[in-house]
Amino acid sequence: MNIGFFTDSYFPGIDGVTYTIQAWRDRLESRGHDVYVVYPESSHEPDEREIPVPSLPNPFYRQYRLPTYRRLSTLPDLDIVHCHGPASTGLMGLRYAKRYGARSVYTHHTPVEDYFVQGLKSERLASLAGRAYVGYENRLLKAFDCVTASTSRIRRDVEPYQLPVGIEMDRFRPREGARVAALATDGGPTAPDASVVGYSGRMTHKKNVDEILRLAERLPEVRFELVGEGPVRAELEADAPENVRFHDFLPREELPGFYAALDVFVTASTCDTLGLSTLEANACGTPVAAAGVAPFDETIGPENGARFAFGDLDDMERAVRDCLDGDRDTRSAVKRFSVEQTIDELESIYGVTA
Repeated sequence: MNIGFFTDSYFPGIDGVTYTIQAWRDRLESRGHDVYVVYPESSHEPDEREIPVPSLPNPFYRQYRLPTYRRLSTLPDLDIVHCHGPASTGLMGLRYAKRYGARSVYTHHTPVEDYFVQGLKSERLASLAGRAYVGYENRLLKAFDCVTASTSRIRRDVEPYQLPVGIEMDRFRPREGARVAALATDGGPTAPDASVVGYSGRMTHKKNVDEILRLAERLPEVRFELVGEGPVRAELEADAPENVRFHDFLPREELPGFYAALDVFVTASTCDTLGLSTLEANACGTPVAAAGVAPFDETIGPENGARFAFGDLDDMERAVRDCLDGDRDTRSAVKRFSVEQTIDELESIYGVTA
């Protein structure tokens, strides 16, 4: 099949959507399909099946550019249109599907309304804009033949096909010596053999990384390694206690070593649709302490970590200590999220027959 991925988020930006598209494309192409990626033009150098759309800088979030327009007639013949975002590029994909009769699929990755506050700087305005946006996306999703989501609850007026984006189990696995390689210190504030708690992801308001800093202040004997970039990182760094270190986003090939080097991965995010980084950490043998909110109430349990009541620092500390003290086969617990199973189901959605 000729499959078109239409995305508003792509390299050189780094996030779960970008990595998911890369992982899905690699595996679909290994099964004989041709996958084209239509994305906002950037500094990324496209290959023969990457198709940039002219774009403008985004004044609210520089990682995500604003695509403008590209004629549908310049795109290849596609059997499947698979959209990964609700903005201009996703709309382009839907127009293509309607005009040329291609099967249309939409994957809901991100509750975009949760991020308005960082651009609008006002909770009230963000709430109003969020309600308008959800109404828009509800109408948009109903125009697709199939809508997928990683968990059953996506806060939209559709019945999604539950399809986890999937873990690359061959890439994310336990690694001997990862602790020394990934977390070597240069005389940092804590002992090299101290327990290490870590996080990897975007640093935005709804990710609530400030909750991790509160925990770090309470646990000065523990090292905290935080990986990621985003609009609130500077203020987080300014408020961080001495046992916390910040790192820029790591290359994909270095993430397994980072996850395997941790004793616990922690997140207080309230805006994830799957929390791929938590499951990747599990695949590397690391337990996860997560807030007891969606989607973690479906993905994190006693077999692969512990949940805590969001905003309850005592309970957050309990969950982290539970992970530090426990002995879990976290990799086995998340095999059901393997990307190979995801691709099997994706081919079924596309209508591929054996």
